[in-house]
Amino acid sequence: MKNSIGLSILLLLCIASTSIAQKPRQYKRIHQEAFRKILNGQTDAALAELSEFLETYPDDEESHYMAAVAYAQQGKTEDALDSVSTALEKGLPPGRIVGGTLTGLESLEDTALYQELLKGFQNKLVHGPMLGNIQGETAEIWLRTAREANVQAVASVQDDPGTEVRSSMIRTDAQHDYTATIQLTGLTPNTTYQYYVLVDGKRDTSHTPTLRTTHAQGQAIQYRIAFGGGAGYVPEHERAWNTIQATQPDAIFLLGDNVYSDDPTSPAMQHYCYYRRQSRPEFRSLLASTPVYSIWDDHDFGTNDCSGGPAIDEPIWKRPVYNVFRDNWVNPYFGGGDGQPGCFYDFYLGDIHFIMIDGRFYRDLKPEDGGMPTMLGPVQRAWLKNRIRHSKGRILALCSPVPWVFEAKGDSRDTWNGFKDERKEIFDVLSTTKKRGVVLISADRHRSDLWKIERPNDYPLYEFNSSRLTNQHVHKEMPKAEFSYNKKQSFGLIDFDTTLDNPTITYRIMSIDGEEVFSNTIELNELQ
Repeated sequence: MKNSIGLSILLLLCIASTSIAQKPRQYKRIHQEAFRKILNGQTDAALAELSEFLETYPDDEESHYMAAVAYAQQGKTEDALDSVSTALEKGLPPGRIVGGTLTGLESLEDTALYQELLKGFQNKLVHGPMLGNIQGETAEIWLRTAREANVQAVASVQDDPGTEVRSSMIRTDAQHDYTATIQLTGLTPNTTYQYYVLVDGKRDTSHTPTLRTTHAQGQAIQYRIAFGGGAGYVPEHERAWNTIQATQPDAIFLLGDNVYSDDPTSPAMQHYCYYRRQSRPEFRSLLASTPVYSIWDDHDFGTNDCSGGPAIDEPIWKRPVYNVFRDNWVNPYFGGGDGQPGCFYDFYLGDIHFIMIDGRFYRDLKPEDGGMPTMLGPVQRAWLKNRIRHSKGRILALCSPVPWVFEAKGDSRDTWNGFKDERKEIFDVLSTTKKRGVVLISADRHRSDLWKIERPNDYPLYEFNSSRLTNQHVHKEMPKAEFSYNKKQSFGLIDFDTTLDNPTITYRIMSIDGEEVFSNTIELNELQ
């Protein structure tokens, strides 16, 4: 159990406390709106808006970058290069220029500046490494290269180079936006490894991270999870990733609204939002040593409060959005694969069972057959019930992109409040199978809450909700919650300890400044 977090938080925050001019509300939308205009051929309008913004915020590197994209689309190469140079001078990571297949700067590829930047990534990752799906004997590493390359991971027990383990070599390609997921096997449970990545046979020396394998499945464990959602891109709030890293979590769950692309018909917009976040050094540092488990919500999958509907390929953008999501994360698996796309999956960490739910791909408020509204669709619902029935976890955590509690968003039907019968079916399975040790985790609301859901003839279910990692936008505190917090950006921290005779689950709410604003411990004997 990691009990000392305050000192390390302060140290990291001091490093990250450089002065950043406060941006206007909803900064995350400014450049997306400009990019949308560019994609629609309205480059002059985009440049006019960017110029006006830069009059107030002349050091905003993202605006200079987007101006470069607009000029590149107009064929004004020199103006585009000038804007690229200014963006880099203001702090834009160079990988933003040459990384990925849909940057909008492709017309600059033959220029000297572009080629110089590209050469800098010849044996270096553009994005990543990003850890995920770590088990007792295996670990996966996601990455992106600037162009096609052979990549391989090498790991050794910390301070013991004689224990070296190498992954198979795989090749990145344009079809998958130069991303790849490498699997390390033959690792030792509960062990810390140093690792690095080879790009075309040469070591990327810019990253020297560590990874730690978990206990074998079924073994008692002490494990800390950071979680949240609502991670709109706001430069002065990107320090949240440093704050999370300072708490030394064993994993981080990103439960939706992770990049806010809000444009399901535009792969270019989706890629832009991923590139923007994946290039941030704070984000890269955290996920290089902390495995991430992700699902989407409305703003990553489609648009606000959207429903995908029952069909796999209707609307026609659903599968392409799924493919982009799959190329940018490193989950244990992605729904039922190509035959049943989605972001639902499950996994064990020691003797704790986590089930991640896709609340958008198959959501249908008014099924044509007159059946009950469904958030999951029949296939995912059957899968979820089956996973619950056969769960071997001493603790079972059901993770949803939206709140389980009905009162979290007034009378909105976007939460489980719009799917009461389906939630009842799920909770009935918990009761009929006598599942003990069940907790609920969720996101969506731009604050952090603790809720308690009473059930007739069974123990109450506690819900940990948090979804204001970096967002400027905030939702009001909820007086009916056990606790509700919205003063600052925040995240949830959950400590599981199943090594005790009476295991405990401690939920903390942490502010972006590393303040512990709430703590509550639940004992397993309360959940039976």
